[in-house]
Amino acid sequence: VQLQASGGGLVQPGDSLRLSCEVSGFSLDDYGIGWFRQVAGERQEGVAFISRREGAIYPSDSMKGRFTISRDNAKNMVNLQMNSLKHEDTAVYYCARHRYGPTTNYMGISFVTYDFDHWGQGTQVTVSS
Repeated sequence: VQLQASGGGLVQPGDSLRLSCEVSGFSLDDYGIGWFRQVAGERQEGVAFISRREGAIYPSDSMKGRFTISRDNAKNMVNLQMNSLKHEDTAVYYCARHRYGPTTNYMGISFVTYDFDHWGQGTQVTVSS
């Protein structure tokens, strides 16, 4: 099982950025994938989650309004489109696989990091003017 996050970079406030998470060793139809972010010295924060049955789930309306998570099964990728970026979006972004598989009901997911068992290496997003 591997996850490879990419697409980070340096952007200005108001810009957009698209992160990608390429997965291998399992099917996106069987496991949900989450995006998290972490600022140095702080706890990881859930950004978005997607699964085949439940679709996209966001931890807050603020995330839902600017971030869009999507799946591309043909490419084994989960993408995170981030629009109207702000300084406070600066963080390392990680994708991770939920530890429970095909029969899991992901509705009401709480974005607890313990519930995710495999993580990508992270990609830095810096929003600066």
